[in-house]
Amino acid sequence: MPRADRPFRSRIPGRLPRVDPFIASLLATVALAALLPARGAAAPLASGAATGAVAVLFFLYGARLSAKEAWDGLKQWRLHGTVLTVTFGLFPLLGVAAHLLVPGLLSPQLYQGLLFLTLLPSTVQSSIAFTSIARGNTAAAVCSATFSSLFGIVLTPLLAAFLLHTKGGISPGSVLQIAEQLLLPFAAGQLLRRRLTAWMARHRAVLGLVDRGSILLVVYSAFSAAVVGGIWGTLSLPRLAALLLVEAALLALVLTTTLLAGRRLGFDRADLIAIVFCGSKKSLASGVPMATVLFPGPAAGLMVLPLMLFHQLQLMVCAVLARRWGAQSQAVEAAATAPGRGTAPDRRRTSPSSVR
Repeated sequence: MPRADRPFRSRIPGRLPRVDPFIASLLATVALAALLPARGAAAPLASGAATGAVAVLFFLYGARLSAKEAWDGLKQWRLHGTVLTVTFGLFPLLGVAAHLLVPGLLSPQLYQGLLFLTLLPSTVQSSIAFTSIARGNTAAAVCSATFSSLFGIVLTPLLAAFLLHTKGGISPGSVLQIAEQLLLPFAAGQLLRRRLTAWMARHRAVLGLVDRGSILLVVYSAFSAAVVGGIWGTLSLPRLAALLLVEAALLALVLTTTLLAGRRLGFDRADLIAIVFCGSKKSLASGVPMATVLFPGPAAGLMVLPLMLFHQLQLMVCAVLARRWGAQSQAVEAAATAPGRGTAPDRRRTSPSSVR
């Protein structure tokens, strides 16, 4: 998956996480679209460039994901099944339940964006990184995040077709477009993965810029269409504040549920950490291009806005949790290796109740 999901590079203990530089770039792109939207003859050019960017993104997804490594991790099927159930089961159910907040807290358009983000797969880089910082089961996190991404290519469009009732619904033509813009480039990347692995390793920095630049281009096209279509006139600061409050409650509920369910199912501490971080994430890098395919035109801008806010929120909260749990593990191991205390315990067997 692209580097857009990578958490903060600065992880100094005790310091609050700063705003993700990529989120800052996204906000700047939204501001540019508001001031200088693509109009007239420039609009189809921006739309065509965004379509090409989506194809490039999913080609790179396919070229990076190692299906063999993912299938080798199937032996921990209970852990992966738990993460997938949270990602594509619990999240969508909570998204549907949030309809009760319309129109009191959320407008119909913002609710659709909120529901869409609940249908997305988990992130890869940040899930793995946070699990590693918290001294959890990193290998399991790699497999679970990869499974989520692979399943999301198919499940997210299907769930969107079933749950999201946009104007005219999602037609067979839209499904074919999804296959052309998402599945075919992804499959091509998988087929060419062995040939491209060495080349991609040599040009990792350049490909990172391509990843982020492509997403910024897609965001600019989507928000430009929203500005030209006059959708932003329906938004207000109280509505945005209410959306942020609802998303904070959604994240808190999922984090608490995964923690309690993991303990109930008997997972050890390391596995529990992997479940919490992999199950609570939603991928901005996958969600932005998917939104432009599933919801073409001005609607894509509002569909992406809740996801952008949730992405930054999940990074900030999970960064704090990861550092806290990592410090707890270090304290336990330091106490166990103190003179007269014997050897350090296997952190995988540490009681899950130590994760607080």
